[in-house]
Amino acid sequence: MDEFDVIVIGGGPAGENAADYAIAGSTRTAVLIEHELVGGECSYWACMPSKALLRPGQVLGAGRNMPGVRADGLDVPAVLARRDSYTSGHDDSSQVKWAENQGIEVLRGHARISGDRTVTIDGVRTLRAREAVVLATGTGASIPGTPGLKESRPWTSRDVTNLREVPRRVVVVGGGVVACEAATWLLDLGVEELTLVVRGHGLLPRMEPSAGDRVAEAFLARGASVLLGTEVTSASRPGVADTGIGRIHGGPVTVEVAGGDSIEADEIVVATGRVPNTADLGLDPSLLDDRGYITVDDTLATPNGWLYAVGDCNGRSLLTHMGKYQARVCGDVIAARAENRDLDHPRLRASADHGQVPQVVFTAPEAASVGMTEAEAKEAGVDVETVQTDIAVAGSALARDDFSGHAKLVIDRSTDTLVGATFVGTEVSELVHAATVAVVGRLGMDTLWHAVPSYPTVSEVWLRLLEARG
Repeated sequence: MDEFDVIVIGGGPAGENAADYAIAGSTRTAVLIEHELVGGECSYWACMPSKALLRPGQVLGAGRNMPGVRADGLDVPAVLARRDSYTSGHDDSSQVKWAENQGIEVLRGHARISGDRTVTIDGVRTLRAREAVVLATGTGASIPGTPGLKESRPWTSRDVTNLREVPRRVVVVGGGVVACEAATWLLDLGVEELTLVVRGHGLLPRMEPSAGDRVAEAFLARGASVLLGTEVTSASRPGVADTGIGRIHGGPVTVEVAGGDSIEADEIVVATGRVPNTADLGLDPSLLDDRGYITVDDTLATPNGWLYAVGDCNGRSLLTHMGKYQARVCGDVIAARAENRDLDHPRLRASADHGQVPQVVFTAPEAASVGMTEAEAKEAGVDVETVQTDIAVAGSALARDDFSGHAKLVIDRSTDTLVGATFVGTEVSELVHAATVAVVGRLGMDTLWHAVPSYPTVSEVWLRLLEARG
């Protein structure tokens, strides 16, 4: 039996950060166990490749709306090559080297909890943790049990971020972040016919309705179809083939939607949600909620005190930056306990998960938000006041000729503090961190009057919002 101070199962960003913070500046030892690639979903199949695919379209859009700039189109092979450079061709040696340089050992294989502070890899090698075991196993794509859908071998997020050929006709099932971002870059890369099939009554349902509405309008303006309030009832693909990730999986697929309509496409992308990778970890069922996520407190610990869970697998916030945030808290907690330090410190509690989560959706237009929507705030019993305005300031006019956008603030009237903000528009992603600081810092609205936005920048919309409030 090998002993380490800290054992981390899952080598994505959350696992890497948890291990790093748990042993930093000490003689403690840590091991990272990964059954695929060190760097995880984010590095190879999600955040990095998706943003590499989205950025060229953003640059092209800016160029086409800036007089004096020539913008002829995208070189698709070059776009895909640049994407591959960010995933290192699925070679994780640099990630492994980083871990080893931090003093973290890397082991390969499938790990399961096999006893108190004990982990077994592939049923062969057993490790014991002196301090803690951290689970950072993430989530996987969920494919609904719709008749014929799985048998048609649809693309999931892994395929669409790692596409090797661009289908001419695509059906995207879902209306959330993955669906909307994928639809954006597929259109950028030349998909001629794209249809979004959305069960709900709007896109991006976890944001303010204005965000989803503007993104839907943009898809329609680009010639895509957006079918809201409907769902796929069946799919069939007689010529299905296992051609590999990111390649068209055989012949055309026929998709039937509620109401009897039929759509023929060259590929179907399923982006209908995620499921936690917790089913084969050897966990006591009492540690899981009814969706299979691991239940933890704000130190990211389970009730037994030595087992922690960070990132997507705990279901608190399925975002890479939030997983890394949790991992930093978790690693600091493990270190504090190992050194018998007082745990009564704000940095040793994950508080941002509770109504302070920032997010950016890199569609065209972009959507960015932090904190609660108006509906969420009202449901939480907040005395809600809202302020909203279109983004039309000197900075936005200078940014590009087709700039358009909208901003909305959600204010707790009883404390006169900001509890939520949403921006939708051309490249609004850089606006959300100022709102995040205001939400986390519980800044009073009168205080924000003295946070003077630089001129001429798009951030001047903050002044317009405060003026609109009166």
